[in-house]
Amino acid sequence: MKVIVDYEVCEANAICAGLAPEVFDVDDDDNLHVLLPNPPAEVLDRVRHAVRSCPKAALTLDED
Repeated sequence: MKVIVDYEVCEANAICAGLAPEVFDVDDDDNLHVLLPNPPAEVLDRVRHAVRSCPKAALTLDED
């Protein structure tokens, strides 16, 4: 499982960081950083929720 960000679409709204802060972080310059590109199984439900909640649909999960 891998988190993919379309940085051209991302507006760094930080919704993902609020839902899964161990995976997503937005810095002081409003740049999104994926802290765990391959998140562990115990946080996958929250990561999926964060991906679904992105207002710009800038996040996807590669589940291969």
